Amino acid sequence: MKVDRRRFIGVSAATIGALSFPISGCARVLGAAESHSKTGLIFHELYMWHNTGNHAGPVPYGNPVQPYAHVEGPESKRRFRNLLEVTGLTDHLYMIKPRAALESEILRFHSAEYIQKLKHLSSGIGGDAGPYTPMGTGSYEIALLSAGGVLAGLEAILEEKVNNAYALVRPPGHHALADLGLGFCLLGNAAIAGLHAFENFDLERIAFVDWDVHHGNGTQAAFYNDPRALTISLHQDKLFPLDSGSHQENGVGPGEGYNINIPLPAGSGVGAYKYAFEQVVLPALHNFKPQLIIVPSGFDAGAQDPMGRMMMHSEGYRSLTKMIKDAAKLHCQGKLLMCHEGGYNPTTVPFDGLAVIEELSGISTGTVDPFAPVFAELGGQELQPHQKAMVDKASILLEKLPATYVR
Repeated sequence: MKVDRRRFIGVSAATIGALSFPISGCARVLGAAESHSKTGLIFHELYMWHNTGNHAGPVPYGNPVQPYAHVEGPESKRRFRNLLEVTGLTDHLYMIKPRAALESEILRFHSAEYIQKLKHLSSGIGGDAGPYTPMGTGSYEIALLSAGGVLAGLEAILEEKVNNAYALVRPPGHHALADLGLGFCLLGNAAIAGLHAFENFDLERIAFVDWDVHHGNGTQAAFYNDPRALTISLHQDKLFPLDSGSHQENGVGPGEGYNINIPLPAGSGVGAYKYAFEQVVLPALHNFKPQLIIVPSGFDAGAQDPMGRMMMHSEGYRSLTKMIKDAAKLHCQGKLLMCHEGGYNPTTVPFDGLAVIEELSGISTGTVDPFAPVFAELGGQELQPHQKAMVDKASILLEKLPATYVR
């Protein structure tokens, strides 16, 4: 089918022509009975109103640092949402309305003292929830909506309203600790969702696969001694936090063997990420046999992202999404939830995100990413020997992961 050009009133003929593309897959979503993947999308304009204030990138300003914009601003997320709109893809997604997470739901992970701190800062002029985590007036309430958006996506999947979902939320969550904000993250969105699923949907096994360029330390901490959760993080080695994300962090007590870190050398491209998936991520999922997969999805491993030094691009993210979606089909009837984390280049992130949601939904908009051909030709996109060695070191951890036997 073709996108209805009449929707683009006031747009030039040339622009309308460029926006005409075939849509494959399901034409109806809400209440549809088709066998195609039904993909949910969670978004709210208030996510864009979380105020991180004036900084110089991630660094507070003050003489001699001239004020500038904080790197974790709304623009990359808003442009991601806008691209979904102008390509027509949102017309074919199940729009899930976010809700505010209940305090009892976030207290499954966070301490009461930390929540009180967030409330105090949010009711005033804001402040720092922790290292590199500024917040403004009303940010706590927006963080509740962010965590609640992920919960809404989770509930839609587990109640079988959708097959999979992408929660385009802000502020992000995968660095937040039980009693401390960290790395732009106020509440542990993915961790809160996992704990909610364990308590309310009687799940026994959830896998987390974090492909943000920074280590998913908060999600790791939430389940470090919990054998119900397999936590996997692919990230740039020794980037952030500097003191976490090594191969040696493998879980403790009953959770030993259930945490796998795959630190990758700076400069890793699509070849390294695919190899890591093939050699570690997919075998780990096969051993664990999750009933749900949650992906903290950051696009800051993309080439030219200001907060990372990797070389991923939209087609690379499309490939990873296909692999994780296929694994979800094999192990958990396609139950796959993605929640947005990092990604700070406002021009490239929208195309990375579009590729992921196209793959999740099985709908191609025919949109061409103008950045992908350039990034694909960057030197070193293929798997390099030193990258292979790092992944192979992580693959040894598979021997410590107990196999799950399902009748």
